[in-house]
Amino acid sequence: MFTEVLPIRRASRELVRELGFLVNQPEPSGLTHPQCHVLIELGERGPLSQNDLASLLRLDKSRISRVVAELLALKLVRKDKGSDARSRIVTLGATGRTQLACLHADSNARVEMALAVLSPDERSAAVRGMGLYARALSRSRRRVEYAIRAVKKQDAAAVAALIRTVMPEFGASGPGYAIMDPEVDDMHAFYNAHGRRAAYWVIVRNEDGSVQGGGGFAPLTGGDKKTCELRKMYLYPELRGLGLGSELLAMCMKGATNAGFRTMYLETLTNMSDAQALYQRNGFTRISGAKGNTGHSGCDTFYERKLV
Repeated sequence: MFTEVLPIRRASRELVRELGFLVNQPEPSGLTHPQCHVLIELGERGPLSQNDLASLLRLDKSRISRVVAELLALKLVRKDKGSDARSRIVTLGATGRTQLACLHADSNARVEMALAVLSPDERSAAVRGMGLYARALSRSRRRVEYAIRAVKKQDAAAVAALIRTVMPEFGASGPGYAIMDPEVDDMHAFYNAHGRRAAYWVIVRNEDGSVQGGGGFAPLTGGDKKTCELRKMYLYPELRGLGLGSELLAMCMKGATNAGFRTMYLETLTNMSDAQALYQRNGFTRISGAKGNTGHSGCDTFYERKLV
């Protein structure tokens, strides 16, 4: 367990208490917390559907429907027809805008009073820390929507589509790139042919089982017997930043170590900066030139890492 877990939990409890979330009564505005959040989102984003509000507030559709109904009864919002005749859009009314202005004034005053006891450096640290933690919570919530498993025969078309969609995003299409490798059309067959000396995993969405990412390792072509290559590791944009890349990379390194390899090598492109940052965070060191004979002449950046 990370040493920061208990201190963050303690600080979170104090925040909840200090902000009054344990008190079973409305905000000073006379509204409930969900009602306030609906008004704030409508004020910041403009008219929204109830589905949009449910997603933004992390509430189920029945709960958001009740909250909107309450605001309609208070004449703070109204429902207008959407582009689809069957849809309804929630819009902030004139009274709602007045109520929202009062809500912001009260909340701003409370936060300013708290920040006044901090130094400028402490205020910056508070803003940065809360932002980082909020993003981490969001990423971890989205992370559980996916699973990592070994590639299967029926994944062939989906994995090929993944590779042929992501690589051109970085200009890696045509001769000299991995996108042209014969294995792309049947990754399961290629990696199975190497036995335990190779493996490939895919990231799938739990909801529908669709392939959203993948990565694996295999012996480095033209390299020594103790060196493997990290191969075909790509994720669709919506998965990036959720920690799945690090998990997948860790699986590749552990699998390669168990298979007897002592060095993992990889090739990438200069413009794949996020990928390079991932490799560096996980102990890969940039080297001056290519190793082995992969046939990927389009790659211009190379890394390796010792496997222990």
